[in-house]
Amino acid sequence: MKNRYALLAAGTASALVLGGIATATLPASAAASGCSVTYTVQSQWKDGFTANVAITNLGDPMSNWTLTFDFPNTGQRVAQGWSATWTQSGARVSAASMSWNGSLGTGASTSIGFLGAWNDANPIPASFALNGTVCTGSVTTPTATPPPTATTPPPSGPAPELRVSGNKILTADGKAYRLLGVSRSSGEFACVQGKGLWDSGPVDQASVDAMKTWNIRAVRIPLNEECWLGVNGSPRGATYQQGVKDYVDLLVANGINVILDLHWNWGAYTNSPDWHCKDEHATCQKPMPDARYAPQFWTGVANTFKGNDAVVFDLFNEPYPDMPAEWNKTLGWQCLRDGGTCAGLPYEAAGMQDLVDAVRATGATNLLMVSGLEWTNDMREWLTYKPNDPLNNIAASWHAYSFNACANESCWDSQIAPLAQQVPVVIGEFGQDDCSFDYMQRLVTWADAHDMGYLAWTWNPWGCTGGAVLVKDWAGTPEPGVGEGYKAHLLTQSPYV
Repeated sequence: MKNRYALLAAGTASALVLGGIATATLPASAAASGCSVTYTVQSQWKDGFTANVAITNLGDPMSNWTLTFDFPNTGQRVAQGWSATWTQSGARVSAASMSWNGSLGTGASTSIGFLGAWNDANPIPASFALNGTVCTGSVTTPTATPPPTATTPPPSGPAPELRVSGNKILTADGKAYRLLGVSRSSGEFACVQGKGLWDSGPVDQASVDAMKTWNIRAVRIPLNEECWLGVNGSPRGATYQQGVKDYVDLLVANGINVILDLHWNWGAYTNSPDWHCKDEHATCQKPMPDARYAPQFWTGVANTFKGNDAVVFDLFNEPYPDMPAEWNKTLGWQCLRDGGTCAGLPYEAAGMQDLVDAVRATGATNLLMVSGLEWTNDMREWLTYKPNDPLNNIAASWHAYSFNACANESCWDSQIAPLAQQVPVVIGEFGQDDCSFDYMQRLVTWADAHDMGYLAWTWNPWGCTGGAVLVKDWAGTPEPGVGEGYKAHLLTQSPYV
């Protein structure tokens, strides 16, 4: 798309005033929303510029906010910002409020700014959103809507056993099936943070019943390899394993498929950026699984759950070996599949082929999910580097957050849809960087049209201040916006294609 705005000559200022109205159908408890934004280029020189962004909240008072916009030109980026926490992924820029300017009453304003870089052209962004509301100067007051009701019956009996056939996931009786649900975090971190196994959250029948009121048919459970193997953390070893097995058995008995995910693993990524955890223990996300423990982990998990094909194995959460390789995608894909000594990684990696082999050596026939690059948002060479599975029982695991590079329908159509014509694609995680549902609604609508399953992050009552939290409590009370929107959508969906 051609640039719609042109900057004035260097040394002059240009500004664009935008305001917004939310067009999506909102749940009954949603607040009135609206905003206006004035983006002003204060100065510009060769390859650089400074910009001021004035924000006015026209809707109900808010205690914190996130402003998002997309740069029109690929050469534009934020180098340094002030009065907000600035981040950029691809063209998408996010600016989150600070402790001192997060509160904006109706009609209140604040200003933020940044030092930017550009090449070729420096056009003004065409649209801004505040906490998910597109800013064009209008206010939307939602009308009451009746609470959603399920259009498909709740699950009865145990969850179906699953297998891959072509580009579909099938049940044992040959029906095409989608994994629709949520991630339930804490199994990856609680044991190494002194918080038990499930971070004080219940894993009993009542908590599962709460999930069923949302029509949840699949739950993804992140795990910690050192806790499973008894290397580190508490509980660990047999106690940790039994806790995981008990929860999995309960979910499956209630008609809910389980996806077990290797989330945190051993590996000292010491030459990582400052924002990255450098601890060799499994206390954070690493770029790749390690050859030291990851195959042992999957051998143990596979031996525990083989014979129960209602359980799916997501071999590694979000690989990003392309970053240590200085974004060399060829080296990244080779590392992802083959492991070994990978560029920029100081520990030996276990490739996806190593993990497939570890699972299948136990005799387990469970469906496997295999990720891509760039925190599994880049799936472009997935088919080329797909590991060999003698059972050909592999689905592609794709993550699709609003702040990822591939975060719009054009990218999904060009990069993900062709893959989904060849193999099943499951959106193992998705969410957005505020507490609204607009991006997520677009994604699930697109996924429904392509017969894809999806699991939102996360079913944990952590408070939705920065996005990706679905519930206010373990009883399943939805968070306004994100939780209410997702629950309403799930209640209209059937897992059967």
